[in-house]
Amino acid sequence: MAMHELSIATSILQRVDAEAAKNPGVRPVKVGVRIGELAGVDPDALNFAFDAIVKDSAWKDLALEIEYRKRAQGCPSCGHSFQVQGWETACPRCGETQTACVAGDEMDITFIEVEEA
Repeated sequence: MAMHELSIATSILQRVDAEAAKNPGVRPVKVGVRIGELAGVDPDALNFAFDAIVKDSAWKDLALEIEYRKRAQGCPSCGHSFQVQGWETACPRCGETQTACVAGDEMDITFIEVEEA
């Protein structure tokens, strides 16, 4: 199990725990995260770490849903957004070389699904 993913899984659970404490009477059942290709997180390792942490805990029924986002660039010249192939970041439509990352660097909790306790 990678230590990086273990610390991320722990942080996710701390956030779920904090949100649960703010909302008595509900029980978190699923947490969603968005992980970008550039975030340096292995989704399989994160899932494994999360499962290992919750297995024998009060959160044993909490599910993790991971949305993996590929890297995408946006062109300031023509407005085109495109998925990056390899490391080529020039706009395939107009050839502009100074494009900006518009997706793929995320690492966010996107939702916490709850049920009435």
